[in-house]
Amino acid sequence: MDQKALKVLEYDKIIKMLDERSVSELGRALTGMLVPSTDLHEVEYRLKETTDAAAFLWRKGSPPFGGVHDIRSSLKRIELGATLSIPELLRIGDMLRCCRILKQYLTNDVPSEWEGNLALELGRQITPSREVEEAISHAIISEEEISDHASPTLASIRRSIRQKQDSIKDKLNAIIRSAEFKKYMQDAVVTMRGDRYVIPVKQEYKALVPGLIHDMSASGATVFIEPLSVVETNNEIKALLIREQQEIERILAELTGKVAEIKDLLKANVDIVARLDFMFAKAKLSRDLDCICPKLSASRAIKILQGRHPLLDRKRVVPIDIELGYGFSTLVITGPNTGGKTVTLKTVGLFVLMLQAGLHVPVKEGSEFGLFGSVFADIGDEQSIEQSLSTFSSHMKNIVRILAEADESSLVLFDELGAGTDPTEGAALAIAILEGLTQRGIRTIATTHYSELKIFAMTRERVQNACCEFDVETLRPTYRLLVGVPGKSNAFAISEKLGLGKDVIERAKGYLTQDNLRFEDVLSDIEKNRIESRKEREQAEDLRRQIEALRQETEKEKQKIARERDQIIAKAKEEARALVREARREAEELLERLKELEKKGIEQSMKELQEARAGVRRLDHLEASYTDGFGIRSAYAEPPKDLKPGESVMLLNLNQKATVLDEPDGDGQVLVQAGIMKIKVHVSQLSRVDEQKNALEKMQHVRTAGVKASPIGLELDLRGLNVEEALDRVDKYLDDAVIAGLHEVTLIHGKGTGTLRKAISEHLRRHQHVKSFRLGKYGEGETGVTVVSLG
Repeated sequence: MDQKALKVLEYDKIIKMLDERSVSELGRALTGMLVPSTDLHEVEYRLKETTDAAAFLWRKGSPPFGGVHDIRSSLKRIELGATLSIPELLRIGDMLRCCRILKQYLTNDVPSEWEGNLALELGRQITPSREVEEAISHAIISEEEISDHASPTLASIRRSIRQKQDSIKDKLNAIIRSAEFKKYMQDAVVTMRGDRYVIPVKQEYKALVPGLIHDMSASGATVFIEPLSVVETNNEIKALLIREQQEIERILAELTGKVAEIKDLLKANVDIVARLDFMFAKAKLSRDLDCICPKLSASRAIKILQGRHPLLDRKRVVPIDIELGYGFSTLVITGPNTGGKTVTLKTVGLFVLMLQAGLHVPVKEGSEFGLFGSVFADIGDEQSIEQSLSTFSSHMKNIVRILAEADESSLVLFDELGAGTDPTEGAALAIAILEGLTQRGIRTIATTHYSELKIFAMTRERVQNACCEFDVETLRPTYRLLVGVPGKSNAFAISEKLGLGKDVIERAKGYLTQDNLRFEDVLSDIEKNRIESRKEREQAEDLRRQIEALRQETEKEKQKIARERDQIIAKAKEEARALVREARREAEELLERLKELEKKGIEQSMKELQEARAGVRRLDHLEASYTDGFGIRSAYAEPPKDLKPGESVMLLNLNQKATVLDEPDGDGQVLVQAGIMKIKVHVSQLSRVDEQKNALEKMQHVRTAGVKASPIGLELDLRGLNVEEALDRVDKYLDDAVIAGLHEVTLIHGKGTGTLRKAISEHLRRHQHVKSFRLGKYGEGETGVTVVSLG
């Protein structure tokens, strides 16, 4: 890739932004070596790295890179047989901990569809060593201190040192506080000189304190004496300190040996972490600049939608749409100064460099890029005083080099082609250069002020015009790029706005040729039509937004109506349930009174009791039906007409037979009786019952509906109950079973003494719902259960 183009297009600033998002020197080393590639497979792999790392950022946040160190120099020292220092071992421990946590971040809680994610694959390749990590953290407290727990020997030595130090301090404190020596002391403190405990004695009394002089103050007024009584103990402490250092060196050598055993593992981990740091730096840049991975094209074409220069303020930069290579290979951009022509050139060139380096670019979906073998750019003022080159000469020197080195795989960018010399000759040179590049099929974008190049672009195949829009009313560029439209010279309009006299402007127009005037008039018409077209599009877009707002408002109203309808239905259901509950309460009171009659042994009460129980069960059935299907017609049928009292009808929403009591009123409400319940329903919820239908078929239909509405088990467990309680439960259960449409049920009474089984058998013989019964067979519970057939 052309180094001059990399500099002119400010590729180095993108690398700096990438470098700022790396967390370690390992990642920054890879960032510094990043250059655009021309190999399609390598570019695809680089882009996939960025995309896969970005997926982790969006799902799990930033990766835990805390503790990353470049430990390669320490690993090299291990290979040479050196013992690592405390700081080196600490950094290796940090690196091992970082690798372990990073592996958990990359491999835990990952969607199954992420198989093949490059960051995930690298995470799986990380090999932690918890044993070495814990050995280092257990032994080392900080960069200057080894823990007492590093070894039993070290703990014992340090314990002895502390004991002897305490002994010396006690002896010295006794001396400096004693009445005999107190007057000799400069200060009543114990201090140290050269790892030995001493006391400060006034210079004039040094001969009165027997001991070794170790130091003297700067003024000479104080001497530091080690009393003879502690010399031996100080010597013992010195020996213990030497032993402590030897034990520390042994511990460091032991830890170094543990690290040496996994040095190959550590080297691999360092390379993986470096790659991951680099990948996530690219992903962070993509996230921060709101980038995407555009489509790669096999052709040398560029299609940019809403592209934003990554080095400009995102809030102020105006996105551009531009394409090259679709039907034309050369694009000529015209427009006023400060209109955005140079920024457009740099945006296109920088996007190509970033993409081929494996970086996402700030564009919208639908953008597409081909790969280029090289990018050449002649942008900016390159006047050289030292080399005595004018602006034109320096540009032409660069252009000559580009023409010599560029081939059909290149992208060439020219800013103000032909400027800096006589306009006529400059325009002719520019046309000749662009024509030569077009004939060679080289993708080229050039900016210019020359009208001749506009005509050239309009009259040549594979050459297209574009312009940077300018608002004459405000005298400001809009920074929008319009492909396919040549730019109009606005010199006269701008001058008039700034106050130049009309006579001067008209005189200036008189110097223009008729061809130039006609050309400018055509451009004016094109510009006028384009502005009108844009206004119409904006009006159409406003109308579309208004229609969308109305649609959303209508949808909200529909939802509101639906909610109100549901609330009305729910309220009706609740009222229906309340009515049924009240009827049940009254029926239960009746049931209790009948039970009292049953206890008195009145035969007639048995029949009344069973009828009352059946009525209560039917109420349960009614309540469930109200809850599940209130107000809903189960199937479409023509509402019955001319209903008369005494006719049989079916309540469709309850699947219950009823008898008409009164003719329908004016609102279509009919009073019917279903069992013991008298209710009013609308005629649309009724259908006539054909009394001639097969009775068996009708019974089967009712039973099937009953099973759906009233869930009941096929077994009743009576174990642990006395006879009276059990028989009461049996009666209720058999009533429920009949209403639910069950044909066979099982009563579990257990084997025991047989008393409960006999009582149940006697009761079943005279029960009106029991068709037959028998004891259980082998596998059914044998004599512990009774199987009852219901008729």
